[in-house]
Amino acid sequence: MKNKFNYSEVPVEKSMELMDQYGWITYENALEPEFVDQINNSLEDAYERRREIQIMNGIAQNMEGTLHHLIETDNFALKFLDRLYCDEEMKEFLGGNYIVNAFGGVMNSKNARPYVQNIHRDVRSYMGNEKTMVQMMVILDDFTLENGATYMLTGSHQIEAKPDEEYFYEKSDRAIAKRGSIILFDSNLWHAAGKNFTDGNRRVLTLSFTRPQFKQQLDYPRSLGYEYGETLSDGLRQVLGYKSRIPANLHEYYQPVSRRMYQPDQG
Repeated sequence: MKNKFNYSEVPVEKSMELMDQYGWITYENALEPEFVDQINNSLEDAYERRREIQIMNGIAQNMEGTLHHLIETDNFALKFLDRLYCDEEMKEFLGGNYIVNAFGGVMNSKNARPYVQNIHRDVRSYMGNEKTMVQMMVILDDFTLENGATYMLTGSHQIEAKPDEEYFYEKSDRAIAKRGSIILFDSNLWHAAGKNFTDGNRRVLTLSFTRPQFKQQLDYPRSLGYEYGETLSDGLRQVLGYKSRIPANLHEYYQPVSRRMYQPDQG
């Protein structure tokens, strides 16, 4: 199976052929080692803040090592999104402009059993050949068989029914990849994080991108602030969803085209 390439060395058309055939593709050497270090160095504090809320709200079970909604004004997330990794590939896959639907991460440690180890796909409604969402994994530690490299059931983006466990684990490939790689995959693909048998963390960022008309899992523009959004680059405003907001009142609704919260090029 040939679905692993050096970042930016495979034409977009070829990437789409492989995504259609396999459902996933690996781009090596996408992130500089220094940027990976910067991300890793901030994850522990981010996790502790989220873990405290998980415990306080009584949902700690099966959430160990999971980090949700990492987009904040003072961490790495905006810098990451502003670089527009795999931008052309995602535009081609989704048929135009896109927004981030969710930006999270997983720190898979020994003996942990988070829900991401269950067989799942990342879109709830199977859409067949209609492309509405695409997933991105950013590899922050080498993915190996020993530390829980993700099981990817190649070609299963074309299968609506959830496979049984015996078939899934017998037929799945493993997403063996070096730190700094990006794995892009069809949200219909059945997959599962592996178990980590080592003493080290196996860290990864997990992002979802959708067409602009889909609801985000968190209202990132409102969370960051509308005024703050005016300071961002045009590309980052697009990805964060500042161009596909929902008006909250008639004053926001009745605006000239250039000032509308939902812009005309958003699908």
